[in-house]
Amino acid sequence: MASSSLVGSWTYRSFRNDSRPVDGDPQKALGLFFAEAEFRFEAISNTTFKGVIDWGSGGLDLSGEIRPGNTDTPVAFAIVGVGRPGSQTDGWEYDYNGCVAYKWPAGVEQVPALVGSLIRAKPHNGTPAGYTASFVAVRKP
Repeated sequence: MASSSLVGSWTYRSFRNDSRPVDGDPQKALGLFFAEAEFRFEAISNTTFKGVIDWGSGGLDLSGEIRPGNTDTPVAFAIVGVGRPGSQTDGWEYDYNGCVAYKWPAGVEQVPALVGSLIRAKPHNGTPAGYTASFVAVRKP
């Protein structure tokens, strides 16, 4: 899979890694959200891409690399996201690591998805580096 497979827009949602059950409580479930945004990617080469993650009131500029998969391992990617100078995200850095979700041979109308985790690589706004969360991104039509 080339980086062109990631080209386009993806609805991104990240979640706090909290193992406590929500027990059907919608407010507890909503409390697991870390962020909702949009990934937009464009290919630079067969193995590299760039893009943005935008949540409406800010965002990060992204640079990424594809690691090819095979029959035993999924296609993986690594992304570095940096804040935009002069914006509310100036000085921010987040790293994303993930893979393309398995495409089920018998899947019905399966939408391509990316799954992975992220880390706050640099502290910002009084929050320390090292915080981790999980994410899912679903391709937009």
